[in-house]
Amino acid sequence: MTTTARAYLTGFGRYLPGPPVDNDGMAARLGGDDAVTARIRRSILTSNGIKQRHYALDEQGEPTELNEELAVKALNAALDDRGIQPSDLRMLATATTMGDVLVPGFANMVHGRLGGGPMQLLSASGVCASSMAALDAVVSKVRLGDHPRGAVVASELPSRSLRQRRYEGFRAGMDAHFLRWMLSDGAGAVVVEFQPHPTRLSLRVDWIRQVSLAHEHAVCMRAGMSGDEPHVGGTWQDVGIADAGAAGMFVLRQDVGMLDELAETGIAQFEELVDIGLIDVSHLDHVICHYSTNVFRDVAFDALRRRVPSLDTDRWFSNLETRGNTGSASIFIALEEAVRTGRFAPGETILLAVPESGRFSFAFAQLTVVAPPNPQGASS
Repeated sequence: MTTTARAYLTGFGRYLPGPPVDNDGMAARLGGDDAVTARIRRSILTSNGIKQRHYALDEQGEPTELNEELAVKALNAALDDRGIQPSDLRMLATATTMGDVLVPGFANMVHGRLGGGPMQLLSASGVCASSMAALDAVVSKVRLGDHPRGAVVASELPSRSLRQRRYEGFRAGMDAHFLRWMLSDGAGAVVVEFQPHPTRLSLRVDWIRQVSLAHEHAVCMRAGMSGDEPHVGGTWQDVGIADAGAAGMFVLRQDVGMLDELAETGIAQFEELVDIGLIDVSHLDHVICHYSTNVFRDVAFDALRRRVPSLDTDRWFSNLETRGNTGSASIFIALEEAVRTGRFAPGETILLAVPESGRFSFAFAQLTVVAPPNPQGASS
């Protein structure tokens, strides 16, 4: 009889740059204190429920760190949590929406700054669900037996693109403002191993599922192009940098009219996993779902309650209000806090859910909390 290969999350880390910034302090760093922008900002903040977030910007709005630096600090926190060094890793997968440079890839830049020895690299690009794609890659390689240990980090530094200078010279509508007052900076990381942590709780990865429905949906979140669909002559690489900036191509835009459809589609994907038996709602103990606004939290929770009537709010964990929306990093930042604050007990299951608005992608994972094989204090 063959034994199914396993993969476990054994170390958790996060990094949030600078002091927390409350809603009144956002304009000091990002600009946009005119009456019209202030009214839009208040409206968006009322909807999303975020009360504080972090920026890698000083009080004058100037950058203080690179995205790769955020990633390395989160990785080092995860490695310290596990009690190992970068040289112990054999694979590193990274996720981000926008790295610091166009070339090389983000994973190469993070590896160069992190150090350690030779290792396999993967740079997962995309938006929020890219973190789950990176996790899937490392988990798969550990399960195959190619590597005994790897790490995953998701890092975002959108604040550089949210400053007032990016919004000057063109008329910015709600599609441009929505993400400006939604996104913030941060990084989260996990260590993946073929065996559980010897002396404390680990999280076994039972399965990961990702799906794109881009063939059925238009672009919802975009940057680098004019209009809703790319065409020759309409991307930032087809025109001069100055012309692209003047046209607002470097502004992150969100088609807010599609967000209700995104929520409905994500719920349908969850229910499909229930219907095929991958999610056992009778044994669903915790839910950590990435979402951009508390409005979607309520929609998602109502859908879960239809399938899991016994699921109460204590089983649902989010730190959106206090850590902000950090895109791909959000799910790992939330998971790290949930682990650190002792929310989980052996035998419990955890559902991770990450919808991505870019062009309708969805990722889910189930984790099971595993007791340590040697809780009396074996060496790591």
